[in-house]
Amino acid sequence: MAEHGLRKWIITITVIMASLLELIDTTIVNVALPDIMGNLGATLEDAGWLVTGYAVANVIVLPMSGWLGDRFGRKNYFIASIILFTIASILCGNAGSLTELIAFRILQGLAGGGLLSTAQAILMETWPREEVGMATALFGLGAVVGPTVGPTIGGYITDNFSWPWIFYVNVPVGALAAFLVSTFVKESPRYAKGQPVDWWGILLLAIGVGSLQTVLEKGESEDWFATPYISVLTVVTVLSAIAFIWREISTDHPVVNFRILKYRSFSIGIFTSFALWFALYGSMFIFPVFCQNLLGFSAQQTGELLFPGGLATICMMPFVGMMLKRGIPAQFMATLGFIMFFIFSLMLSNSNLESGTGDFFWPLIIRGLGMSVLFVPLTTLGIQDLHGKDIGQGTGLNNMMRQLGGSFGIAILTTMIHVNGGNNRNILLENINGYNTSFIERKQAYIQGFQGRGFSAFDAEQMANRAMEGVVTKQTMLVTYDNIYLLVGIFVLCCIPLVYLQKFKKNVPIPVDAH
Repeated sequence: MAEHGLRKWIITITVIMASLLELIDTTIVNVALPDIMGNLGATLEDAGWLVTGYAVANVIVLPMSGWLGDRFGRKNYFIASIILFTIASILCGNAGSLTELIAFRILQGLAGGGLLSTAQAILMETWPREEVGMATALFGLGAVVGPTVGPTIGGYITDNFSWPWIFYVNVPVGALAAFLVSTFVKESPRYAKGQPVDWWGILLLAIGVGSLQTVLEKGESEDWFATPYISVLTVVTVLSAIAFIWREISTDHPVVNFRILKYRSFSIGIFTSFALWFALYGSMFIFPVFCQNLLGFSAQQTGELLFPGGLATICMMPFVGMMLKRGIPAQFMATLGFIMFFIFSLMLSNSNLESGTGDFFWPLIIRGLGMSVLFVPLTTLGIQDLHGKDIGQGTGLNNMMRQLGGSFGIAILTTMIHVNGGNNRNILLENINGYNTSFIERKQAYIQGFQGRGFSAFDAEQMANRAMEGVVTKQTMLVTYDNIYLLVGIFVLCCIPLVYLQKFKKNVPIPVDAH
């Protein structure tokens, strides 16, 4: 049901607008947490569930979004998701306690999970095959801009108004999007209408994916399996996953159709999406920590560092669509993207304590350009064989794997930093002894410096010891971060062979990527 002319553009802008609601709200709350804590009398650990609850609810709905669209019609499901998201935003703004706010954030996450995948499916049906490249580029801009501007918008609103307004701003956007969708978007076939509901599948999916996401979100801060509820949720995740897979392959009307994994390109594609977001989210989660805690950059300086790379991605996106439209194999473009991501990681692995803001400009530009030639080609390869009702199922599963990849990346890399940090510290401490002339000279220089400022010999030695401790700590973290970036770079290079196991096709329908 391809559209043409003004109607096509109105639908495109509308679905991008609706998707931005979810993309921005993924990050907008983070900067307002201190104000929310102070206003509602919550601890940081309790307030963290505002982020965790939203993410868990989101990832539960993502794999079901295709089935929900098939059962109720994509247009109806999309409108319902927009309206529910808008209502949940109003409820969040009016919450009188942290418990209420967490509950309404979970409701918001459930609605948000239906926005991205459904928007992709609608755009793929709206644009003619030969023009989808431009739609991909436009939607890609929203995918890049949304998470980037979320913290900025949240900070501005919190500083100049109050935290409830980070939710109230969704209301006019949601109302307009719902009206435009109801007016201009055509209904799609209801492939699952009249079929029995797979209630057991829905229950097992919610328990399994919800438990997994909670473990990934809270595992590191709770010292993993030293905390009983993390251990219990891990067991629940494994058992639920096994039962869910068995249920879905044995029932005639599954809520998640695993039979689409028979398409080789799709089954490989969800793993490449997982791998990319593992590296992307993991590396970009530790980058601000590295800059602010180790190099002493301010939050504003760190944000300004990331902006040129995001701009490079935005500028490159239209050219990616054009190149795919002209028949350049997506495998070649994805390979270039992985290599550029490796170069970015390699450059960061050579950072030192003297690195300034200028030293990160080109690595982040290279990363931005690399991401622009990875977003769309990888998803293109993944769902190139899907048609009809399989499109909604495919985009839902792909989005779930992408989100889980990011969660795994953050959890695993953060744990590796702690473990490797301890090992690196022990190695460096081997050099702290009375036989190491470099150590003796450095310590004596500190002692003389403190004595020259009027401190006694005893106090000067104690202060020198603390100064040396600080040096060891900084060097430990530097070596650890450098090693992590190098490992991430090697990991993405290892992903390149996967894309060549997928089919080579020209002029395939280019899917719209998000998240």
